[in-house]
Amino acid sequence: MDITSEMVKELRDRTGISVMQCKAALLEAGGDMEKAILVLSKKGGALAAKKSDRALGAGTVASYIHANKEVGSMVVLRSETDFVSKNEEFIALAREIALQVAAQNPSYVKREDISEQKLADIRDLFAKETEGKPEELKKKILEGKVDAYLKGIVLMEQPYIKDDTKTMRDLIENAGQKFGERIEVEKFIRYSAK
Repeated sequence: MDITSEMVKELRDRTGISVMQCKAALLEAGGDMEKAILVLSKKGGALAAKKSDRALGAGTVASYIHANKEVGSMVVLRSETDFVSKNEEFIALAREIALQVAAQNPSYVKREDISEQKLADIRDLFAKETEGKPEELKKKILEGKVDAYLKGIVLMEQPYIKDDTKTMRDLIENAGQKFGERIEVEKFIRYSAK
């Protein structure tokens, strides 16, 4: 199938990813737009993994204060270069993350930030809820309950409040693919007057 410039433009407009990557994804997907988006998503995760050892030497701080002036947050979003960290789209991404933090009140950036003791305490809390269940199901039920709980308190695993089909990890990985650099939330803080 011939990949037209209009198809490439549409995919680029929908994803913000480079023309060359969009064309390659459309070729791989046989011209199917939805499959091409999946191809880009899959490759984005692989690219992020390749770049995981790169140093994050630049970044930006963004904040959000809710209209009621009772909740606010600040986020430090890191990138590899100043070229990316000063980009308006990167700054807008940092603001979106600050909005997410203010709205959803996560406790951790990623699961790796949770101490082993805290994880053990969470498991103990939910272990009581598996009492009386068949032994072969207890472990699976416990893992499911702990996983669901952690998705609520870990920023990277939370559904994005403006599009619950994406997690915050998806949002950041897509931006990393778009900018061609590793991007990471370094830290955040949330304030509440309540």
